[in-house]
Amino acid sequence: MNRAAALCARSEQAPGDIRTKLLKWGICGDDVHRILDKLIEQGFLDEKRFAVAFVKDKFAFNGWGRIKIAHQLRQKGIPSEVIENAITAIDDEAYRERLIELLRSKWSSVKGRDPRSAWAAMMRFAASRGFEASLASDCVHQVAHIDVEDD
Repeated sequence: MNRAAALCARSEQAPGDIRTKLLKWGICGDDVHRILDKLIEQGFLDEKRFAVAFVKDKFAFNGWGRIKIAHQLRQKGIPSEVIENAITAIDDEAYRERLIELLRSKWSSVKGRDPRSAWAAMMRFAASRGFEASLASDCVHQVAHIDVEDD
């Protein structure tokens, strides 16, 4: 219990991650439930607080978009309602500016290609970071000044 509480006190943790650590440390099922309940009761674990911190960190430091962040939170067992609330905290203008910043840095590596190839590379990059296709398309056009229309 003390070891898990110390871990939670250092940084926000997902309940599923703590459950995994407890099992790895050799603690059995009923004891795991009891410890998790106690950590939640004492405020060491909080899914909402974890989700908000995760969203802020992954957006600011990793440059991840809403899609990738939501996927990672689902992988950690965070409920959809909590994920939605945490993700809506990202400011739309800051979100768009972050994507433009990322695309500008990527543009230098693809600008010599033909327009379709460059467009595709930029769109794949934005998708790999978890940004929505419609926003990515607008931002790629803004950064690269290319517009590839279907014939």
